[in-house]
Amino acid sequence: MNKLKFLADANIEKQIVDYMTNEGLDIKWVPAIDPFMADEDILKSARSENRVLLTNDKDFGELVFYQRRLTSGVILIRIKGQEVAPKIILLKKLFKEHIGRLSGHFVVINKDKFRFLSLEVRK
Repeated sequence: MNKLKFLADANIEKQIVDYMTNEGLDIKWVPAIDPFMADEDILKSARSENRVLLTNDKDFGELVFYQRRLTSGVILIRIKGQEVAPKIILLKKLFKEHIGRLSGHFVVINKDKFRFLSLEVRK
């Protein structure tokens, strides 16, 4: 089985990217590639490299579900506030308990639950 890979959107805090890197996860950060990359191009880049997109931007739900853009998976962090620590705690829990469910799903992280929406396999 291939190792899961991630692409962090520009709105993901560098501390989260650093945490994931320190955990040995394969992650790229959009600002290091192109800080002005459009959402459509971010999805294309993630898909072309079979990466799960990590974002705070709910517009990706519109792109994936209504405009039917292809993706390998999306993790949408929906936690209010600027504190990074609670986000990292929830990501740790997500990776520990559900790492096998991330690819092929649109995952919404709230402060008290994870919601997994299956992505239709489309070629």
